[in-house]
Amino acid sequence: MQIGIDLGATKIEYVLLDNNNKEIVRNRIPTPDNYDSTLLSIIKIVKDLEKKNNKKLILGICHPGATDKTTGLIKNAHNSQWLNDKNIVKDLKKKLDISIYSENDANCFCLSEAYDGSASHYETVFGIILGSGCGGGFVINKKIISGSNGLGGEWSLNQMPEITNTNLKSEKKLDFSNRIEGYLSGKTIEKNYEIQFKNKLSAKEIFSNYRNKEKNACAFVNDYKNKLARSLVVIITTVDPDAIVFGGGLSNEIDFLDETKKITSNLINEPNLKTVFLKPLYGDASGVRGAALLGRYNSI
Repeated sequence: MQIGIDLGATKIEYVLLDNNNKEIVRNRIPTPDNYDSTLLSIIKIVKDLEKKNNKKLILGICHPGATDKTTGLIKNAHNSQWLNDKNIVKDLKKKLDISIYSENDANCFCLSEAYDGSASHYETVFGIILGSGCGGGFVINKKIISGSNGLGGEWSLNQMPEITNTNLKSEKKLDFSNRIEGYLSGKTIEKNYEIQFKNKLSAKEIFSNYRNKEKNACAFVNDYKNKLARSLVVIITTVDPDAIVFGGGLSNEIDFLDETKKITSNLINEPNLKTVFLKPLYGDASGVRGAALLGRYNSI
């Protein structure tokens, strides 16, 4: 049996899976506002589940950052800054005498869907998270490929491919506004829509208006489709996966994957694009399930 913990900025979600990956327990609690209290919350979750099941359990944790393979320190956890420069595995092992693994949340999302989710029949799987921010993960033969810097799969850190340099918003090549995340995340969708149309709406409202064929929303979302397709060109021309799985809260609003695939095909002049575009089988539970799987299917 394995415990999975999804360490989010506002909530800690945990799950207990049996050896057949059947969900036994799944729950959420608020994320404390500091690192030490978060450790205590995780320790309590583990000890309570061990007591209830009368056995030692394996723990996997996913978080919104990358892990330095040399030091074990978390980095680039932009939405959970208090995790940065912390070795959560080492710190937890001071209090828990069990096997503990930690990985990026998008990698865990991808692992879950590649192992027994919607992409389980494919060898190479890329997972995309579209939410308030963006993230990505890459799995080959049900093994996470995190890379030497822990940045494998982080496609949204790339610059958005554009036709001309006049479309760049800044001369700073690594400025957030020029990165893929600076165009596709929920936060920037809302910001860019307000700038363009002088109307403050949530991402959900924008997509709802698009489905209702409202003029401004249609123009905005059609442009979003093209930008999403351009970002996918980066993935397909680099790792050429068998499948791409789209997750995150924003992906629930996207009902145009077939159209996006057609645009992507045209951009790379590949009319018979074989890469399949999928929605996740486990929805918003994929990340925490992937964390639970880390103990058995550890990253390369």
